[in-house]
Amino acid sequence: MKNGGLLEKICSPSDLRKMSDEELKRLSQEIRLRIVDTVANNGGHLASNLGVVELTVAIHSVFDCPKDKIVWDVGHQCYAHKIITGRKNVIDTIRKENGISGFPKRSESEYDCFDTGHSSTSVSAALGIACAEDMKKSDAYTVAVIGDGALTGGLAYEGLNNAGRSGKNLIVILNDNKMSISQNVGSMAKYLSKMRIQPGYLEAKTRVHRLENVPVIGKPVTSGMKHIKDWMRDDFFGQKGNLFMQFGFTYYGPYDGHDITQLRTALKAAKHKHSPVLIHVCTKKGKGYEYAEKNPKNFHGVSAFDKETGETKAACKGYSDVFGRSMCAMAAKDKHICAITAAMSIGTGLSTFSKKYKDRFYDVGIAEEHAVTFAAGIASDGMIPVFAVYSTFLQRSFDQILHDAALQKLHIVLAIDRAGIVGEDGETHQGIYDTAFLNMMPDTTVYAPSSFKELENALAKAVYDTQGVAAVRYPRGGEQYLPDDYRSDGKPFSLYGNENAKTLIVTYGREFSQACLAKESLAKQDIDVCILKLNTIIPVPENAVKTAGDYERVFFFEEGIKSGGIGEKFGFELYQSGFKGEYFLTAITGAVCQAKTESSLHKTGLDAQSIEEKLKNGGDSEGQKYAGKKET
Repeated sequence: MKNGGLLEKICSPSDLRKMSDEELKRLSQEIRLRIVDTVANNGGHLASNLGVVELTVAIHSVFDCPKDKIVWDVGHQCYAHKIITGRKNVIDTIRKENGISGFPKRSESEYDCFDTGHSSTSVSAALGIACAEDMKKSDAYTVAVIGDGALTGGLAYEGLNNAGRSGKNLIVILNDNKMSISQNVGSMAKYLSKMRIQPGYLEAKTRVHRLENVPVIGKPVTSGMKHIKDWMRDDFFGQKGNLFMQFGFTYYGPYDGHDITQLRTALKAAKHKHSPVLIHVCTKKGKGYEYAEKNPKNFHGVSAFDKETGETKAACKGYSDVFGRSMCAMAAKDKHICAITAAMSIGTGLSTFSKKYKDRFYDVGIAEEHAVTFAAGIASDGMIPVFAVYSTFLQRSFDQILHDAALQKLHIVLAIDRAGIVGEDGETHQGIYDTAFLNMMPDTTVYAPSSFKELENALAKAVYDTQGVAAVRYPRGGEQYLPDDYRSDGKPFSLYGNENAKTLIVTYGREFSQACLAKESLAKQDIDVCILKLNTIIPVPENAVKTAGDYERVFFFEEGIKSGGIGEKFGFELYQSGFKGEYFLTAITGAVCQAKTESSLHKTGLDAQSIEEKLKNGGDSEGQKYAGKKET
């Protein structure tokens, strides 16, 4: 699978504008091979990137970037864009520590005009850029590339509603591949399906576009046929125009998203409008790589794999699997339990539940805000909704958790997957903020299990023994180290080690494993410490604070954001209770860059080695004062 020679000649997008359509097709194949090679070695997003290669090439061959701006929705499909925009020689570092990001990143390149990592933001951001360009009297174009999956997010419609009648040089490209991660759901998916399955309409449109290219007579004839095209559109779609036209966009499409010539023709036509245009293109996820085409779900986000066989290393059982299994077990006994996901049934472990309990499973699309309010509505009528969501995406539901659930004391359950540091996806995907914003929610309880068994118990507590909003947060991947003599008692907190020691470590969740490793190493050096493990972190158990007050030095280690986090709350309550000793807090103080989780834990002072060093050194001599005492 050797790369050809055209790609080696590409130093910037301007080189594409010197190529013929045929050369651009060949270049697309070379880029596709480079992407397969890269993801096979590094892991990453494969199917989505393979699906937009020709589209990316066409965009860069028509627009003058970086003067013209491209906003990629979600951004996980930007690999071809990065290869074209001067990063082909470092593409093998993508998603690695100190390498290039797997998402657009303004600090990385002038060609990345807006950082993206979450869905449905592109139209709003692109409109903002287009308005800024207009205020600067610039004639630059702004292009938003949004997938049909992102159109299940409400923010996309807020942007479309505002953009359609703006009159700006804005082009929205709808990349319609029938999928987000899981199969797309809802009315928009059905609507787009209707638009793309009109073979007579598509064929007629294609012939008209071919006629435009006939010398001398082509354009006058097709210009006179505009009313016929309008009649065809209305006849096929059964309405005056379509949804996007009703928003105020000029609509072109749908086009074959893998046909360079069609794409370039549509893009050039859109440039001449000088007003909002929406171009609808149909692409195939995984295009050009057999295994990804056959199974785009499994090749959406993958670990390193054998490109010849498509085989990935068998994954160990993780927390998501245990959650899914537990949900099925509870649903079998209780018909009040239902599950909600925001286009993440596979990632959150709900695939089996979705098949066994179809009438109690709801995939709402990429719409986390809607998911929480929807869950609140279900709860208000006596059922028990469990919303499974990645921590990073739960951020989008802040107001709904507060306004629609917590203030009404409605019992919804949040299963917060990927809590804590998640690794190579970087800043936009770290699950380190949920504890801080849930900490301010009234009548909210949050559990933090440290093992599979504790997850099962915590989920049962959240469902049956908790009032108001209940959450269970757990990390990506599988169980970490636990001592053989550790026994979970299911209480709000537990002590592990010599309770008569003078030094206490306080922690929760996955960090408990690192604390145990540090404790064992210190024990070999005749340094005795005890660990207080919080099983309930919101609210902080009153007796846990009282217990910690009996020690001379308390070290809190938290795999979450420091400001507003559990460690700050614990320290405040500890000193409020009259504690006279020293309290040291180690938590995350800024964005966590892409790297393996182990490396990130070390850099943030949260791995076993760092814990051991802090305890041996008596904290951090350069630490700031915390409520009259030192903190790190």
